[in-house]
Amino acid sequence: MGLSEQVSGGAEAGRTLPTSATGDVVQLTVPALTGFLGVVRTATAGLAARLSFTLDEIEDLRIAVDEACVMLLSLPGPQPPVAATLTCRFRVLDDALAVTVSAPVDDKAVMPAEQSFAWQVLTAHAADVTGHAEAGHAAVALLKRRRRR
Repeated sequence: MGLSEQVSGGAEAGRTLPTSATGDVVQLTVPALTGFLGVVRTATAGLAARLSFTLDEIEDLRIAVDEACVMLLSLPGPQPPVAATLTCRFRVLDDALAVTVSAPVDDKAVMPAEQSFAWQVLTAHAADVTGHAEAGHAAVALLKRRRRR
């Protein structure tokens, strides 16, 4: 099936993340197929819930990560075609979750213009959104802050 989950720094599945989890990284790698985006959305929402994000913050993050994934999957794939993967890397910060979504792409792939609808969705739901495509690799990085309680 090719689906793998790599967890480091003590963020074990089935366990609530303690506040000392700051700096922990959770990395999820799935086949670069739209059929696996549900897995990414579920993992995103689950991790954000464990970090005590509000329901609105969870939904914003889920939408942003989904949009980043769709943006990368819409780019031309690597040549020659290979079994590509989509990787989502979640880094726990004191008051935020930093997410980087990446995938192999064609060497000539170009990210959509920052004025595109996809970028508008990303920046509406997350902060510090950046993206690049170079040397056969594309990535979108974003930050979702928790509201102070």
